[in-house]
Formats: sequence, structure tokens, C-alpha cells
Amino acid sequence: QVQLVESGGGLVEAGGSLRVSCAASKLTFDIFTMAWFRQAPGKEREFVSAIGRSGAITTYADSVSDRFIISRDNAKKTVYLQMNSLKPEDTAVYSCAAGVSNPAERLPRAYNFWGQGTQVTVSS
Repeated sequence: QVQLVESGGGLVEAGGSLRVSCAASKLTFDIFTMAWFRQAPGKEREFVSAIGRSGAITTYADSVSDRFIISRDNAKKTVYLQMNSLKPEDTAVYSCAAGVSNPAERLPRAYNFWGQGTQVTVSS
């Protein structure tokens, strides 16, 4: 059974940085586009970033494009999201997802496998 396990969430002050990770198991990792989504209380799940199979292509939501960096290590079957200059509005549960679509795809339904998520809280 495919597993995606996120880690690295926590509490950080506004302006700070945090890196979350997502480790995959039982997944042919390097054939999947990997993405990060987030969901804040009372809000819909929203796309954050995606990265293509080789890591050469990345996409970002406008709200994070100048602050977040997505990367992947196919040998470790892990995808990362480096979050800088964090704002209180970045507070959410961050989940990783794997899909066979291209990294331009931003709809959750395009992704086949999901992790449970990790909480990121940014204090003001």
C-alpha cells in the first residue's frame, strides 16, 4: 500500500522559515509528479506547489511563489517544501500528493495518493 508521510511541521513566528518533508513508500516515486496542498480551518484545500518527475519543472501558487521552494530527491523518495518569510495566513495543514499528471495541474482530483498532512502554524 502506497504511503506518503509528511514531517517537519510546527509552530513558527511570522517571518520565520520551516521545511516540511514527505517521504514515500511503495511508490515508483520517480514517475510521479509530487505536489503540496494546504487546508486552513473552514477553507477549501488549495494548491501550493508541484514538481515534475525529474525536478526540472516546478509550479507555485501566486501567494507563495516568491517565498516557497519545492524540491525532490528521487533516490530518497522524498519531496520537500522550504517555506520562507512565513505569514500567519500560511497557517494550515500541509499535505503532499502524488499524481501522474503534469506539474501544471492544480486540482486535487488530479492526484492519486495523499499523505495525512502536517500542521504548520505561524504566529503573528
